[in-house]
Amino acid sequence: MTTVDGTHIQGRGNWFAIASYAAVGAATQLLWLTYAPVTTQAAAFYGVSEGYIGTLSIIFPLIYVVLALPCGLLLDRWFRPFLLLGGLLTAGGALLRIIDTASIEWATIGQVVIAVGQPLVLGAITKVCVDYLPHRNRATGIAAGTAGLFVGMLIAFITGALLEDDISTLLIIQAVFAVIVFIAMAAALSRPGRFADDVDVVEGVSVESTKRHPLRTVWTDPIMRLLIGVVAVGFGVFVALTTWLQALLEPAGVSAATSAVILLVMVVAGIIGAALLPPIAARRGNQLAFIFAALAVAMLGCLALAALPGEWTGYVVAAALGLLLLSVLPIVLEMVEERAGAAVSTATSAVWLAGNGGGVIVSGVIGLFLGTPAFAFVLMAIVPLALGLPLWLALRRRVAMEAAANAATGSS
Repeated sequence: MTTVDGTHIQGRGNWFAIASYAAVGAATQLLWLTYAPVTTQAAAFYGVSEGYIGTLSIIFPLIYVVLALPCGLLLDRWFRPFLLLGGLLTAGGALLRIIDTASIEWATIGQVVIAVGQPLVLGAITKVCVDYLPHRNRATGIAAGTAGLFVGMLIAFITGALLEDDISTLLIIQAVFAVIVFIAMAAALSRPGRFADDVDVVEGVSVESTKRHPLRTVWTDPIMRLLIGVVAVGFGVFVALTTWLQALLEPAGVSAATSAVILLVMVVAGIIGAALLPPIAARRGNQLAFIFAALAVAMLGCLALAALPGEWTGYVVAAALGLLLLSVLPIVLEMVEERAGAAVSTATSAVWLAGNGGGVIVSGVIGLFLGTPAFAFVLMAIVPLALGLPLWLALRRRVAMEAAANAATGSS
């Protein structure tokens, strides 16, 4: 790699900015999944159908699909103001929900406001590391920010289980958390970061190309397109599993409570994998090997669930999938950061958009086959095999071609 100005900026970086951002990211996931573990109880509490409660979570990916790229463009142009706006909408929406904790109208308005803020927060995950960390620490920072999202999911499941019979207290606690972490992030971002110029541009990607219009930068880079496709495949399988695992394992005698624990195991393993594996992959320069391992485990894990559905198979597969599959996201984000230059937030938003889109498509297809669990798991296994493997092979070929071209240029 070639450093833009030939030198690296010295310093340890602002880890408080990274930690506070990760906490706000956790808050977005916590508030998104507020009602997921307490759907039945919330429906009774508000006096509405369970389907209506489900829409309070479904609106998040729907709004994200519409706003992801526009928010990425805004973050690339005015980073701190719009990241702070995203945090403010997150905290503000949580507060709107507790104006009247028993009002479904306020709950709905609050969820919409939070959902609008989410793309501004998630799209900033790489840019905040670019601005506030030196280059050598960015893989670790991106991993920490991503792990924070999974921590938010974990907190949502735990608090939902503990407070399933007290929805008002649940909403108040979550609002207090969202406000505190927003204030912390606002304090951390009160001054701009000083590491944005500490940029290594991947060999073969010209500095000029990274200064074009953000959408053009993302779309014209074949490696970035392939990375985005890999995320769509990986998160497609993950979202399908989290959505339908209980229904697919129930015929094998696995209770709903046990399925919930299996999903918790997957999230906890994902936190560990997202925090630990990407820095190792970046340090060794073998990110593609980790991505291949994740796709292979996704395929083999789904086949195992098809052949031997049951409690212990679920635990083993959930742990392996969480550890490897969820680590793909920060690995891809770190690779994208190396290539995107000034378009880093737009590229990040495109990655998130692909993940959401893949989740909607794969889970939607699998939902048609809930009556045949073995076939549904086999279909999930086909996704990484038929789609993920070709993408990975094309990605490896492109990376090898780029490396060969760089070597030829360097020797001439």
